[in-house]
Amino acid sequence: MSTPKNSKADKNSPVETIEVMDLYQSREQIYTRSFKGIFRNLRIVGGWFLFALYFGFAWINWNGQQIVLWDLPARKFHMFGTTFWPQDFMLLSGLLIISAFGLFFVTVLAGRVWCGYTCPQSVYTWIYMWAEKITEGERNKRIKLDQQGMSANKSLRKLAKHGIWLALALATGITFVGYFVPIRELVPQLLSFDAGGWATFWILFLTVCTYLNAGFLREQVCMYMCPYARFQSVMFDQDTLVISYDPRKGETRGPRKRDADYKAEGLGECIDCMACVHVCPVGIDIRDGLQYQCIGCAACIDACDSIMEKMEYPKGLISYTTEHNLEGGKTKIMRPRLFGYLAVLLVMIGMVIYTLNTRIPLTLEVLRDRNALYNETSQGMIENVYTLKIANMDEIDHRFQITPAGLEGLRYEGKEVVLVKSGDVASVPVRLQIDPAHTKLGNSDISFKIQSLEQEEVQASQESRFITPTKL
Repeated sequence: MSTPKNSKADKNSPVETIEVMDLYQSREQIYTRSFKGIFRNLRIVGGWFLFALYFGFAWINWNGQQIVLWDLPARKFHMFGTTFWPQDFMLLSGLLIISAFGLFFVTVLAGRVWCGYTCPQSVYTWIYMWAEKITEGERNKRIKLDQQGMSANKSLRKLAKHGIWLALALATGITFVGYFVPIRELVPQLLSFDAGGWATFWILFLTVCTYLNAGFLREQVCMYMCPYARFQSVMFDQDTLVISYDPRKGETRGPRKRDADYKAEGLGECIDCMACVHVCPVGIDIRDGLQYQCIGCAACIDACDSIMEKMEYPKGLISYTTEHNLEGGKTKIMRPRLFGYLAVLLVMIGMVIYTLNTRIPLTLEVLRDRNALYNETSQGMIENVYTLKIANMDEIDHRFQITPAGLEGLRYEGKEVVLVKSGDVASVPVRLQIDPAHTKLGNSDISFKIQSLEQEEVQASQESRFITPTKL
Protein backbone atom coordinates (compact mmCIF):
# COMPACT_ATOMS: atom_id res chain seq x y z
CA MET A 1 0.00 0.00 0.00
CA SER A 2 1.36 3.44 -0.91
CA THR A 3 0.45 6.70 0.77
CA PRO A 4 1.65 10.26 0.02
CA LYS A 5 4.14 11.57 2.53
CA ASN A 6 3.46 15.26 1.89
CA SER A 7 -0.14 16.00 0.89
CA LYS A 8 0.58 19.72 0.44
CA ALA A 9 3.13 19.15 -2.28
CA ASP A 10 2.65 20.81 -5.66
CA LYS A 11 0.88 18.70 -8.26
CA ASN A 12 3.86 19.01 -10.62
CA SER A 13 6.43 18.10 -7.96
CA PRO A 14 7.38 14.43 -7.43
CA VAL A 15 5.45 12.73 -4.65
CA GLU A 16 7.52 10.72 -2.19
CA THR A 17 5.73 7.58 -1.08
CA ILE A 18 6.15 5.15 1.79
CA GLU A 19 5.52 1.47 1.21
CA VAL A 20 3.75 -0.25 4.08
CA MET A 21 4.10 -4.04 4.35
CA ASP A 22 2.03 -6.26 6.59
CA LEU A 23 4.43 -8.73 8.23
CA TYR A 24 1.62 -10.82 9.68
CA GLN A 25 -0.73 -12.80 7.50
CA SER A 26 -3.84 -14.12 9.18
CA ARG A 27 -4.61 -17.79 8.73
CA GLU A 28 -7.08 -18.74 6.03
CA GLN A 29 -9.38 -21.59 6.97
CA ILE A 30 -8.73 -24.71 4.90
CA TYR A 31 -11.74 -26.86 4.06
CA THR A 32 -10.68 -30.26 2.76
CA ARG A 33 -12.99 -32.58 0.87
CA SER A 34 -13.27 -36.35 1.21
CA PHE A 35 -11.45 -38.65 -1.18
CA LYS A 36 -10.41 -42.26 -1.61
CA GLY A 37 -7.24 -43.92 -2.81
CA ILE A 38 -4.40 -46.27 -2.05
CA PHE A 39 -2.27 -43.69 -0.26
CA ARG A 40 -5.20 -42.66 1.92
CA ASN A 41 -5.62 -46.32 2.88
CA LEU A 42 -1.92 -46.61 3.71
CA ARG A 43 -2.13 -43.51 5.86
CA ILE A 44 -5.19 -44.84 7.70
CA VAL A 45 -3.52 -48.19 8.39
CA GLY A 46 -0.34 -46.45 9.56
CA GLY A 47 -2.29 -44.03 11.75
CA TRP A 48 -4.27 -46.80 13.44
CA PHE A 49 -1.07 -48.77 13.97
CA LEU A 50 0.64 -45.80 15.65
CA PHE A 51 -2.44 -45.12 17.78
CA ALA A 52 -2.52 -48.77 18.84
CA LEU A 53 1.12 -48.55 19.90
CA TYR A 54 0.71 -45.25 21.71
CA PHE A 55 -2.48 -46.04 23.61
CA GLY A 56 -1.83 -49.78 23.95
CA PHE A 57 1.68 -49.93 25.39
CA ALA A 58 0.62 -47.89 28.42
CA TRP A 59 -1.81 -50.64 29.47
CA ILE A 60 0.35 -53.72 28.80
CA ASN A 61 2.08 -55.32 31.77
CA TRP A 62 5.10 -57.61 31.61
CA ASN A 63 5.93 -59.69 34.69
CA GLY A 64 3.86 -57.37 36.85
CA GLN A 65 5.55 -54.25 35.45
CA GLN A 66 4.16 -51.76 32.93
CA ILE A 67 5.90 -52.60 29.68
CA VAL A 68 7.01 -48.99 29.13
CA LEU A 69 7.35 -46.80 32.22
CA TRP A 70 9.78 -43.95 32.78
CA ASP A 71 9.93 -43.64 36.56
CA LEU A 72 11.69 -40.29 36.91
CA PRO A 73 11.62 -40.04 40.76
CA ALA A 74 13.25 -43.47 41.04
CA ARG A 75 15.51 -42.81 38.02
CA LYS A 76 14.41 -46.08 36.46
CA PHE A 77 13.30 -46.52 32.87
CA HIS A 78 11.44 -49.78 32.27
CA MET A 79 11.18 -50.84 28.64
CA PHE A 80 10.09 -54.27 27.41
CA GLY A 81 11.24 -56.18 30.48
CA THR A 82 14.54 -54.34 30.84
CA THR A 83 15.31 -51.59 33.34
CA PHE A 84 17.58 -48.78 32.26
CA TRP A 85 19.28 -46.36 34.61
CA PRO A 86 20.86 -42.91 34.16
CA GLN A 87 24.16 -44.73 33.62
CA ASP A 88 22.67 -46.14 30.42
CA PHE A 89 21.98 -42.76 28.85
CA MET A 90 24.68 -43.39 26.27
CA LEU A 91 22.17 -45.78 24.74
CA LEU A 92 19.75 -42.87 24.46
CA SER A 93 22.38 -40.93 22.53
CA GLY A 94 22.73 -43.88 20.18
CA LEU A 95 18.97 -44.07 19.65
CA LEU A 96 18.81 -40.34 18.91
CA ILE A 97 21.61 -40.68 16.35
CA ILE A 98 19.79 -43.62 14.75
CA SER A 99 16.57 -41.57 14.60
CA ALA A 100 18.37 -38.60 13.05
CA PHE A 101 20.20 -40.54 10.37
CA GLY A 102 17.12 -42.64 9.72
CA LEU A 103 15.21 -39.43 9.02
CA PHE A 104 18.05 -38.13 6.82
CA PHE A 105 18.14 -41.39 4.84
CA VAL A 106 14.37 -41.47 4.31
CA THR A 107 14.31 -37.78 3.35
CA VAL A 108 17.01 -38.16 0.70
CA LEU A 109 15.33 -41.30 -0.62
CA ALA A 110 11.63 -40.40 -0.52
CA GLY A 111 11.23 -36.80 0.62
CA ARG A 112 8.80 -35.99 3.41
CA VAL A 113 7.05 -39.34 3.76
CA TRP A 114 7.63 -39.10 7.52
CA CYS A 115 5.56 -35.92 7.61
CA GLY A 116 2.81 -37.29 5.42
CA TYR A 117 2.27 -40.67 7.05
CA THR A 118 3.71 -40.91 10.58
CA CYS A 119 4.27 -37.45 12.04
CA PRO A 120 1.98 -37.04 15.09
CA GLN A 121 0.96 -33.57 13.91
CA SER A 122 -0.21 -34.98 10.58
CA VAL A 123 -1.91 -38.02 12.12
CA TYR A 124 -3.86 -35.92 14.60
CA THR A 125 -4.73 -33.33 11.95
CA TRP A 126 -6.32 -35.99 9.72
CA ILE A 127 -8.27 -37.40 12.68
CA TYR A 128 -9.50 -33.96 13.69
CA MET A 129 -10.56 -33.29 10.09
CA TRP A 130 -12.47 -36.59 10.16
CA ALA A 131 -14.27 -35.33 13.29
CA GLU A 132 -15.21 -32.20 11.34
CA LYS A 133 -16.61 -34.28 8.52
CA ILE A 134 -18.86 -36.48 10.68
CA THR A 135 -20.20 -33.55 12.71
CA GLU A 136 -20.40 -30.67 10.21
CA GLY A 137 -20.64 -32.46 6.87
CA GLU A 138 -18.60 -32.37 3.68
CA ARG A 139 -16.53 -29.44 2.44
CA ASN A 140 -19.34 -27.36 0.93
CA LYS A 141 -21.57 -27.90 3.93
CA ARG A 142 -18.83 -26.78 6.31
CA ILE A 143 -18.20 -23.65 4.27
CA LYS A 144 -21.90 -22.75 4.31
CA LEU A 145 -22.17 -23.57 8.01
CA ASP A 146 -19.35 -21.18 8.90
CA GLN A 147 -20.91 -18.44 6.77
CA GLN A 148 -24.26 -18.77 8.54
CA GLY A 149 -25.20 -17.00 11.70
CA MET A 150 -25.33 -18.86 14.99
CA SER A 151 -28.28 -21.21 15.29
CA ALA A 152 -29.29 -24.26 17.29
CA ASN A 153 -28.17 -26.59 14.49
CA LYS A 154 -24.81 -24.87 14.14
CA SER A 155 -24.26 -24.78 17.91
CA LEU A 156 -24.96 -28.51 18.28
CA ARG A 157 -22.65 -29.41 15.42
CA LYS A 158 -19.85 -27.21 16.75
CA LEU A 159 -20.27 -28.60 20.27
CA ALA A 160 -20.15 -32.17 18.94
CA LYS A 161 -16.98 -31.43 16.97
CA HIS A 162 -15.18 -29.74 19.84
CA GLY A 163 -16.36 -32.47 22.20
CA ILE A 164 -14.66 -35.11 20.06
CA TRP A 165 -11.55 -32.94 19.78
CA LEU A 166 -11.32 -32.43 23.54
CA ALA A 167 -12.01 -36.11 24.32
CA LEU A 168 -9.21 -37.23 22.03
CA ALA A 169 -6.88 -34.54 23.38
CA LEU A 170 -7.64 -35.55 26.98
CA ALA A 171 -7.02 -39.23 26.20
CA THR A 172 -3.72 -38.25 24.62
CA GLY A 173 -2.66 -36.25 27.67
CA ILE A 174 -3.63 -38.98 30.14
CA THR A 175 -1.81 -41.64 28.10
CA PHE A 176 1.34 -39.54 27.81
CA VAL A 177 1.49 -38.95 31.57
CA GLY A 178 0.71 -42.65 32.00
CA TYR A 179 4.17 -43.42 30.63
CA PHE A 180 5.68 -41.59 33.62
CA VAL A 181 3.11 -42.47 36.29
CA PRO A 182 1.66 -46.03 36.26
CA ILE A 183 -1.51 -45.57 34.24
CA ARG A 184 -3.42 -48.25 36.16
CA GLU A 185 -2.97 -46.07 39.23
CA LEU A 186 -3.32 -42.74 37.45
CA VAL A 187 -6.78 -43.29 35.94
CA PRO A 188 -8.49 -44.26 39.25
CA GLN A 189 -6.81 -41.27 40.90
CA LEU A 190 -8.18 -38.97 38.21
CA LEU A 191 -11.68 -40.40 38.58
CA SER A 192 -11.56 -39.83 42.34
CA PHE A 193 -9.95 -36.37 41.93
CA ASP A 194 -6.96 -37.60 43.90
CA ALA A 195 -4.23 -37.22 41.26
CA GLY A 196 -1.04 -35.34 42.10
CA GLY A 197 -0.55 -31.71 41.18
CA TRP A 198 2.20 -32.30 38.62
CA ALA A 199 0.32 -35.14 36.93
CA THR A 200 -2.80 -32.98 36.66
CA PHE A 201 -0.81 -30.04 35.31
CA TRP A 202 0.86 -32.04 32.56
CA ILE A 203 -2.39 -33.75 31.56
CA LEU A 204 -4.10 -30.37 31.17
CA PHE A 205 -1.07 -28.89 29.41
CA LEU A 206 -0.85 -31.71 26.87
CA THR A 207 -4.62 -31.70 26.38
CA VAL A 208 -4.59 -27.99 25.53
CA CYS A 209 -1.54 -28.37 23.23
CA THR A 210 -3.11 -31.27 21.32
CA TYR A 211 -6.46 -29.47 21.05
CA LEU A 212 -4.87 -26.27 19.72
CA ASN A 213 -2.25 -27.85 17.45
CA ALA A 214 -4.50 -30.36 15.71
CA GLY A 215 -7.70 -28.34 15.89
CA PHE A 216 -6.63 -24.80 15.04
CA LEU A 217 -2.94 -24.45 14.14
CA ARG A 218 -2.70 -27.54 11.91
CA GLU A 219 -0.76 -26.55 8.78
CA GLN A 220 0.70 -23.55 10.64
CA VAL A 221 2.76 -25.98 12.72
CA CYS A 222 4.07 -27.72 9.61
CA MET A 223 4.74 -24.52 7.69
CA TYR A 224 6.13 -22.16 10.34
CA MET A 225 6.91 -24.00 13.58
CA CYS A 226 8.45 -27.28 12.48
CA PRO A 227 12.19 -26.88 11.76
CA TYR A 228 12.14 -29.93 9.49
CA ALA A 229 10.05 -28.01 6.96
CA ARG A 230 12.85 -25.45 6.71
CA PHE A 231 15.92 -27.64 6.33
CA GLN A 232 14.50 -30.69 4.54
CA SER A 233 14.74 -29.01 1.12
CA VAL A 234 18.55 -28.84 1.33
CA MET A 235 18.59 -32.64 1.61
CA PHE A 236 16.70 -33.13 -1.64
CA ASP A 237 18.49 -33.87 -4.87
CA GLN A 238 17.36 -34.62 -8.42
CA ASP A 239 16.83 -38.29 -7.51
CA THR A 240 14.74 -37.72 -4.39
CA LEU A 241 11.26 -39.18 -4.64
CA VAL A 242 8.77 -36.32 -4.31
CA ILE A 243 5.16 -35.63 -5.22
CA SER A 244 5.05 -33.67 -8.47
CA TYR A 245 2.67 -32.58 -11.16
CA ASP A 246 3.77 -33.44 -14.70
CA PRO A 247 3.24 -30.30 -16.82
CA ARG A 248 4.15 -32.20 -19.99
CA LYS A 249 1.00 -34.26 -19.60
CA GLY A 250 -1.23 -31.77 -17.87
CA GLU A 251 -0.76 -28.49 -19.74
CA THR A 252 -2.64 -26.69 -21.08
CA ARG A 253 -5.30 -26.94 -18.37
CA GLY A 254 -8.95 -26.46 -18.97
CA PRO A 255 -12.44 -27.92 -18.62
CA ARG A 256 -13.85 -30.15 -21.30
CA LYS A 257 -16.52 -32.75 -21.88
CA ARG A 258 -15.71 -36.30 -20.93
CA ASP A 259 -15.86 -37.63 -24.49
CA ALA A 260 -14.15 -34.61 -26.07
CA ASP A 261 -10.89 -34.92 -27.99
CA TYR A 262 -8.91 -32.67 -25.66
CA LYS A 263 -5.72 -33.01 -27.70
CA ALA A 264 -7.46 -31.59 -30.75
CA GLU A 265 -8.56 -28.67 -28.59
CA GLY A 266 -4.97 -28.06 -27.54
CA LEU A 267 -5.55 -29.15 -23.94
CA GLY A 268 -3.60 -31.38 -21.64
CA GLU A 269 -4.94 -34.00 -19.25
CA CYS A 270 -5.51 -31.55 -16.37
CA ILE A 271 -9.16 -30.50 -16.39
CA ASP A 272 -8.51 -27.79 -13.76
CA CYS A 273 -11.04 -29.32 -11.37
CA MET A 274 -9.09 -28.12 -8.28
CA ALA A 275 -9.55 -31.52 -6.61
CA CYS A 276 -5.82 -31.66 -5.77
CA VAL A 277 -6.11 -28.31 -3.98
CA HIS A 278 -9.33 -29.12 -2.15
CA VAL A 279 -7.88 -32.27 -0.53
CA CYS A 280 -4.53 -30.73 0.45
CA PRO A 281 -4.26 -30.34 4.25
CA VAL A 282 -1.91 -27.37 3.87
CA GLY A 283 -3.90 -25.71 1.11
CA ILE A 284 -1.27 -25.53 -1.65
CA ASP A 285 -1.56 -26.14 -5.37
CA ILE A 286 0.89 -28.90 -6.28
CA ARG A 287 0.69 -27.76 -9.91
CA ASP A 288 2.77 -24.71 -8.95
CA GLY A 289 5.77 -27.00 -8.42
CA LEU A 290 7.58 -28.39 -5.40
CA GLN A 291 6.93 -26.24 -2.32
CA TYR A 292 8.33 -26.45 1.19
CA GLN A 293 4.78 -26.47 2.59
CA CYS A 294 4.07 -29.85 0.96
CA ILE A 295 4.12 -32.59 3.61
CA GLY A 296 4.16 -35.47 1.13
CA CYS A 297 0.84 -36.97 2.19
CA ALA A 298 -0.13 -37.93 -1.41
CA ALA A 299 -3.72 -36.79 -0.94
CA CYS A 300 -3.44 -34.90 -4.23
CA ILE A 301 -2.35 -38.11 -5.99
CA ASP A 302 -5.41 -40.00 -4.78
CA ALA A 303 -7.75 -37.15 -5.73
CA CYS A 304 -6.22 -36.66 -9.16
CA ASP A 305 -6.16 -40.38 -9.95
CA SER A 306 -9.86 -40.65 -9.11
CA ILE A 307 -10.64 -37.80 -11.51
CA MET A 308 -8.46 -39.33 -14.23
CA GLU A 309 -10.29 -42.63 -13.77
CA LYS A 310 -13.67 -40.92 -14.24
CA MET A 311 -12.39 -39.13 -17.31
CA GLU A 312 -10.91 -42.41 -18.60
CA TYR A 313 -7.48 -40.80 -18.79
CA PRO A 314 -4.26 -42.56 -17.73
CA LYS A 315 -3.37 -42.10 -14.07
CA GLY A 316 -0.14 -40.48 -12.92
CA LEU A 317 -0.69 -36.82 -13.76
CA ILE A 318 0.36 -36.22 -10.15
CA SER A 319 2.63 -38.91 -8.80
CA TYR A 320 5.64 -39.86 -6.76
CA THR A 321 8.52 -39.15 -9.10
CA THR A 322 11.92 -37.48 -9.29
CA GLU A 323 13.27 -34.42 -11.03
CA HIS A 324 15.32 -36.62 -13.31
CA ASN A 325 12.19 -38.50 -14.37
CA LEU A 326 10.34 -35.28 -15.06
CA GLU A 327 13.22 -34.15 -17.26
CA GLY A 328 13.22 -37.44 -19.15
CA GLY A 329 16.27 -38.89 -17.43
CA LYS A 330 16.80 -41.97 -15.29
CA THR A 331 16.69 -41.97 -11.50
CA LYS A 332 19.76 -43.13 -9.59
CA ILE A 333 18.69 -44.99 -6.49
CA MET A 334 22.05 -45.40 -4.74
CA ARG A 335 24.16 -42.26 -4.70
CA PRO A 336 27.03 -41.24 -2.39
CA ARG A 337 25.03 -39.18 0.11
CA LEU A 338 22.29 -41.78 0.42
CA PHE A 339 24.84 -44.57 0.79
CA GLY A 340 26.68 -42.54 3.46
CA TYR A 341 23.52 -42.05 5.54
CA LEU A 342 22.68 -45.74 5.19
CA ALA A 343 26.17 -46.79 6.24
CA VAL A 344 26.13 -44.63 9.37
CA LEU A 345 22.61 -45.81 10.17
CA LEU A 346 23.55 -49.49 9.92
CA VAL A 347 26.73 -48.99 11.96
CA MET A 348 24.84 -47.21 14.75
CA ILE A 349 22.11 -49.85 14.79
CA GLY A 350 24.76 -52.56 15.05
CA MET A 351 26.55 -50.74 17.87
CA VAL A 352 23.36 -50.25 19.87
CA ILE A 353 22.32 -53.89 19.40
CA TYR A 354 25.79 -55.06 20.46
CA THR A 355 25.73 -52.78 23.50
CA LEU A 356 22.29 -54.06 24.52
CA ASN A 357 23.33 -57.70 24.11
CA THR A 358 26.57 -57.25 26.08
CA ARG A 359 25.13 -54.87 28.66
CA ILE A 360 25.66 -56.03 32.25
CA PRO A 361 22.94 -54.73 34.59
CA LEU A 362 25.43 -53.95 37.32
CA THR A 363 27.64 -51.03 38.32
CA LEU A 364 30.31 -50.80 40.97
CA GLU A 365 31.73 -47.62 42.44
CA VAL A 366 34.58 -47.55 44.97
CA LEU A 367 34.79 -44.59 47.35
CA ARG A 368 37.77 -44.09 49.63
CA ASP A 369 37.38 -42.82 53.17
CA ARG A 370 38.06 -39.10 53.01
CA ASN A 371 38.69 -38.69 56.75
CA ALA A 372 42.02 -40.52 56.70
CA LEU A 373 44.33 -41.67 53.94
CA TYR A 374 45.26 -44.74 55.99
CA ASN A 375 45.13 -46.11 59.53
CA GLU A 376 47.61 -48.13 61.57
CA THR A 377 46.03 -50.91 63.62
CA SER A 378 47.16 -52.09 67.06
CA GLN A 379 48.78 -55.11 65.36
CA GLY A 380 50.93 -52.80 63.21
CA MET A 381 48.92 -53.38 60.03
CA ILE A 382 48.29 -50.60 57.48
CA GLU A 383 44.55 -50.22 56.89
CA ASN A 384 42.53 -48.42 54.20
CA VAL A 385 38.75 -47.95 54.45
CA TYR A 386 36.44 -48.03 51.40
CA THR A 387 32.75 -47.91 50.63
CA LEU A 388 31.51 -50.03 47.73
CA LYS A 389 28.41 -48.76 45.93
CA ILE A 390 26.78 -51.74 44.21
CA ALA A 391 23.83 -50.96 41.92
CA ASN A 392 21.78 -53.99 40.87
CA MET A 393 20.04 -52.89 37.67
CA ASP A 394 18.68 -56.36 36.92
CA GLU A 395 15.09 -57.54 37.26
CA ILE A 396 16.03 -60.13 39.91
CA ASP A 397 17.85 -60.06 43.26
CA HIS A 398 21.52 -61.00 43.32
CA ARG A 399 24.03 -62.16 45.94
CA PHE A 400 27.43 -60.72 45.09
CA GLN A 401 30.79 -62.17 46.08
CA ILE A 402 33.31 -59.40 46.84
CA THR A 403 36.97 -60.10 46.11
CA PRO A 404 39.91 -57.64 46.38
CA ALA A 405 43.06 -58.09 44.31
CA GLY A 406 46.27 -56.33 43.40
CA LEU A 407 48.53 -56.81 46.43
CA GLU A 408 49.97 -59.99 47.85
CA GLY A 409 49.09 -60.51 51.50
CA LEU A 410 46.07 -58.21 51.33
CA ARG A 411 43.57 -58.98 54.10
CA TYR A 412 39.88 -58.28 53.56
CA GLU A 413 37.70 -57.19 56.47
CA GLY A 414 33.97 -56.95 55.74
CA LYS A 415 31.06 -58.83 54.21
CA GLU A 416 32.20 -61.26 51.55
CA VAL A 417 28.70 -61.88 50.19
CA VAL A 418 26.15 -59.09 49.89
CA LEU A 419 22.50 -59.40 48.88
CA VAL A 420 21.35 -56.56 46.63
CA LYS A 421 17.69 -56.54 45.64
CA SER A 422 16.51 -55.68 42.16
CA GLY A 423 16.73 -51.96 41.53
CA ASP A 424 18.56 -51.23 44.79
CA VAL A 425 21.91 -49.63 45.47
CA ALA A 426 23.83 -51.15 48.36
CA SER A 427 26.56 -49.32 50.31
CA VAL A 428 29.08 -51.82 51.65
CA PRO A 429 31.85 -50.55 54.00
CA VAL A 430 35.01 -52.66 53.75
CA ARG A 431 38.53 -52.52 55.17
CA LEU A 432 41.76 -53.70 53.58
CA GLN A 433 44.81 -54.42 55.73
CA ILE A 434 48.35 -55.39 54.86
CA ASP A 435 51.62 -55.95 56.67
CA PRO A 436 53.98 -53.05 55.84
CA ALA A 437 56.70 -55.59 55.15
CA HIS A 438 54.68 -57.03 52.25
CA THR A 439 54.15 -53.84 50.30
CA LYS A 440 56.06 -50.92 48.94
CA LEU A 441 55.74 -47.51 50.52
CA GLY A 442 53.42 -44.93 48.99
CA ASN A 443 50.53 -45.84 46.70
CA SER A 444 49.68 -49.19 45.10
CA ASP A 445 47.06 -50.15 42.53
CA ILE A 446 44.33 -52.52 43.68
CA SER A 447 40.92 -53.58 42.38
CA PHE A 448 37.61 -54.85 43.67
CA LYS A 449 35.65 -57.51 41.83
CA ILE A 450 32.03 -58.45 42.46
CA GLN A 451 30.35 -61.48 40.91
CA SER A 452 26.80 -62.74 41.16
CA LEU A 453 26.37 -66.17 42.72
CA GLU A 454 23.17 -66.64 40.70
CA GLN A 455 24.56 -65.67 37.29
CA GLU A 456 28.32 -65.80 36.81
CA GLU A 457 28.24 -63.49 33.81
CA VAL A 458 26.85 -60.67 35.98
CA GLN A 459 30.08 -59.24 37.34
CA ALA A 460 31.97 -55.97 37.54
CA SER A 461 35.33 -54.68 38.70
CA GLN A 462 36.68 -51.30 39.69
CA GLU A 463 40.21 -50.08 40.30
CA SER A 464 41.29 -48.03 43.30
CA ARG A 465 44.40 -47.12 45.30
CA PHE A 466 45.87 -48.54 48.52
CA ILE A 467 47.82 -45.87 50.39
CA THR A 468 50.63 -46.58 52.81
CA PRO A 469 53.01 -44.23 54.67
CA THR A 470 55.92 -42.84 52.68
CA LYS A 471 58.18 -43.55 55.65
CA LEU A 472 58.04 -46.18 58.39
